[in-house]
Amino acid sequence: MDLVRETPDEEITAENLPPDKVPTHVAVIMDGNGRWARQRGLPRIAGHRAGTENLREILRACVEFGVKILTIYAFSTENWGRPEEEVQELMSILRDVIDCELDELHQEGVQLRHLGDLSKVEEELRHKIYHAIDLTKNNDRLILNVAFNYGGRAEIIHAIREIVEHGYKPEEITEELVSHYLYTGDLPDPDLIIRTSGELRLSNFLIWQSAYAEYYFPEVYWPDFNRQELYKALLHYAQRDRRFGLIE
Repeated sequence: MDLVRETPDEEITAENLPPDKVPTHVAVIMDGNGRWARQRGLPRIAGHRAGTENLREILRACVEFGVKILTIYAFSTENWGRPEEEVQELMSILRDVIDCELDELHQEGVQLRHLGDLSKVEEELRHKIYHAIDLTKNNDRLILNVAFNYGGRAEIIHAIREIVEHGYKPEEITEELVSHYLYTGDLPDPDLIIRTSGELRLSNFLIWQSAYAEYYFPEVYWPDFNRQELYKALLHYAQRDRRFGLIE
């Protein structure tokens, strides 16, 4: 059932979402940029740039609909295996976004955070990322987590190493302790994980935090995942019965 097509544009508003069923934390695997470009006879990087442009609309829609935390999968630990030219273009896109969008994001109250390992990122870009994080750290309208050079398994290994280095005994290790040492340690786990393009896998994304998340897999490619598509995802989420392993 196409919930958006059945809903007139003027009714796609926060007021028409059940306020107690809006997810606090939405995470997105922004998939399909390359295929979007190929369908149009464009180079893959054109799809990545179109996907980056699309993020503006989704950020505004998250604020409009009451989502408090948005986590996006921007670059995985496995993405280093892509052609060097594409990797460098992706780094250039991140650099351009910081240079061109940071002031507006800050003015709009977006708090930027990074998930992952920045040690492989060149020094100039690394400093830009740190500056963006520091500049926006007190904003509270929307938290935007950017998973860049991120992998779920690498994150868990990092957490285990931190726990060992801090001298915890085996019997002291709990789910709460492990969660605390993850990159998202002070944030609630995602309520809803969206992967665009119709692919049905997590691809090493938030594999600890997603244990009880709801999943949504729209066929649309990320550059076309607009405000209406987000609204549709939130409507689907509102119809789910989340039991967290308990009975009804």
